[in-house]
Amino acid sequence: MNMTTEELFREDATLLECAATVLAVDEEGVVLDRSVFYPLGGGQAGDAGTLTTAEGAVLQVTDTRKHKALPGAIAHVPAPGADLSAFVPGTRVVARIDAARRLAHRRFHTATHLLCALVPHPVDGCSITAAYARLDFHMNEPLDKEQLSAGIARLVAEAHPVRHRWISEAELDANPQLVRSMSVQPPRGLGRVRVLEIEGVDLQPCGGTHVGNTAEVGAVVVAKIEKKSAMTRRVVLGFAEPAAGRG
Repeated sequence: MNMTTEELFREDATLLECAATVLAVDEEGVVLDRSVFYPLGGGQAGDAGTLTTAEGAVLQVTDTRKHKALPGAIAHVPAPGADLSAFVPGTRVVARIDAARRLAHRRFHTATHLLCALVPHPVDGCSITAAYARLDFHMNEPLDKEQLSAGIARLVAEAHPVRHRWISEAELDANPQLVRSMSVQPPRGLGRVRVLEIEGVDLQPCGGTHVGNTAEVGAVVVAKIEKKSAMTRRVVLGFAEPAAGRG
């Protein structure tokens, strides 16, 4: 039996729910045949939300991970002690993500790409959550918080279109400069690699969820810059306004 999960979020990050069928339930979570839930990866946190059966049983999903034992499957992680009796294989469900959490992830993830365009150094660490985002740059020069915040605000105001496309692994090999991250490499073996383009600003491999235009990033500012080591500068991003769905 095919135990892979169709990843609907790869093509449309705005989808908030979908109908799906339970394929398996184990200690890692509930596996569906298709899902709008993004699993932890590439520095971006997993989605949270609910799975609801036709009979009205609701399962709270607190996290989403790539299944360790089933290649290509996504594990929807339930709250500890959750009753899974209504979610046996074959059950039809509606999978619905936390919309506020997803929007925060999309805004922050696109903002990190804007930051990459402003700081032309390799990235040696990344974390994107609903409360903050951070990038670790491999560099020893000082960075200016106000200058970077102003740069992000300028790119947001310029309203650059954001889109993804797929390129072959051979194309990526011919353009190694596209890979900015030292710590996370694009997945290999599928024959193609997903790249995220911010028109006129940035182009690099990325499998995460993003907004459709930099204007949708909104008011994101540099909250803190830290010297983590002789060759690492950490830039932490935050929302200028209180963010919904943090956590």
